Amino acid sequence: MTKTSSAPALTSSPRRRAPSRRSLATSQSILDAAERLFAEHGYDGASVRDIAAAAGAQIASVSFHHGSKEALFARVVERRAQELSRLRLDALDTVKARAEPLTLEGVLQAFLRPYLDKAGLDGTGAGDPQWLAYARLVAMVSADARWHRISERCFDPTAGLFIAEIAKLFPKADPSRLAVAFVFSVSAMLSLSTSRWRIETLSSASPAESGTEDLADDLIRFCEAGFRAAIDG
Repeated sequence: MTKTSSAPALTSSPRRRAPSRRSLATSQSILDAAERLFAEHGYDGASVRDIAAAAGAQIASVSFHHGSKEALFARVVERRAQELSRLRLDALDTVKARAEPLTLEGVLQAFLRPYLDKAGLDGTGAGDPQWLAYARLVAMVSADARWHRISERCFDPTAGLFIAEIAKLFPKADPSRLAVAFVFSVSAMLSLSTSRWRIETLSSASPAESGTEDLADDLIRFCEAGFRAAIDG
C-alpha cells in the first residue's frame, strides 16, 4: 500500500504586535489636532506639518498612523460618524419601542438630539469642543462635491433610514420633498452648532440669556415645521 504523504505544515504568519499606549495616544492626538485644524482652516488650508505640530508629533508620525492627508481627513470624519450613527439608531429604537405611536417630532428628536448632546447644545454645557469642530467638518463634506464619497459612506445610510421612517408617517409625500426637508434640517443643526454667536449678536443676548436648551427645542420645532411645509407644499 502506498503511503500517502502528509500535507505540508502551514507556516503561521508572524503575529502583529498590539499598538502600545504611547502609539495609540499619538494616533488619537493626531486625529484631534487634524479635526480642529481642518475645521478652522479647511482641508486645503491645514497642512500636515501644522497638524503634526498641534499634535506634538513628528511629521512622519502622521503618515505612519493615518496615511496620506486625504486618508487622514476621511478617517477624522469617519471616527465620529460611526459613534453618532449608533447613538441615533439607538435613540430611534427607543422612540419606536414606546407605547405611543411614532411621530415626526420623535423621529427628529432621535436624529438631532444625539449630536446636540455631544456638542453641549442640550442645555448642560457639558459637551466636547471637538464635537463642535466636527460640525464644521460635516458642513464642509456636505458642501464640497469632492467629498461626496465620504458623505455617501458615513452619513447617507443612517440618513436613509430616518427618511424612510418619516416616509412611513407620510406615505403620500413626495420622496424628493422629504429629502429636501431632511437636508435643510441637517443644515439648520449645523448652523446652530457653528453659528450660535450669530444668534447672540443679532438678538443682542448674552450666552446665558439665549438659553441653549431653548435653542435645541426651537431647532426641533423649526425642523418639524419645515417638514410639514414641504409635505403640504
